[in-house]
Amino acid sequence: MKRFYDHFGAGQDRQAFYEDPALDDLVAHAALAEARVITEFGCGTGRLARRILTGLPDAAYIGFDVSTTMLTLARRSLASCGSRAAVLQLEPGTVQLPIADRSSDRLISAYVLDLLPVADIGAFFEEARRVLKPGGRLCLVSLTTGTTLVPRLVAGVWSLLYRLRPQLVGGCRPIRLGAYCAPAHWDLLHLRTVVTWAISSEVLVARLRT
Repeated sequence: MKRFYDHFGAGQDRQAFYEDPALDDLVAHAALAEARVITEFGCGTGRLARRILTGLPDAAYIGFDVSTTMLTLARRSLASCGSRAAVLQLEPGTVQLPIADRSSDRLISAYVLDLLPVADIGAFFEEARRVLKPGGRLCLVSLTTGTTLVPRLVAGVWSLLYRLRPQLVGGCRPIRLGAYCAPAHWDLLHLRTVVTWAISSEVLVARLRT
């Protein structure tokens, strides 16, 4: 997938027509004004980070991505934020973040977990428990299955294309984030399916139990 997104580059932002309503919902429920350190897994072009940091002049941000092209675009987008925004490269295939235990108030990932194998999604939730401060929030968005007929059909076709040739759908497929949010470790604060142009996105905000 690194090769795909290196080539895709700024084209990712053309997906804003269905991503933005879900991202709006995420930002509305993430209580970002309370955060001092925000980490993003899969920063892409930096579009979401720039939106968040514009409204949080005192927050520090560190974003990670595997794509060299995305890192270049994100650094350019966040240049005006100066030293409080850093963007670093991850090795493909890892969900381990090179940051200290209990160092982040918020861990954000938007339209990334739906690219990962099932085992890696579970591993990411474990990694989130490591990097978040007690009471910190995990803030996620992914493609998901629909709640009504047409979105369900669209999700079904998307899943079929993914099984036949993942490259046709950018390597992502509908998943259910809530299935990975174990009540023993997380207080589920917000879980909603947002449908735009028959494409369904799941928004999840969970607080790490202390």
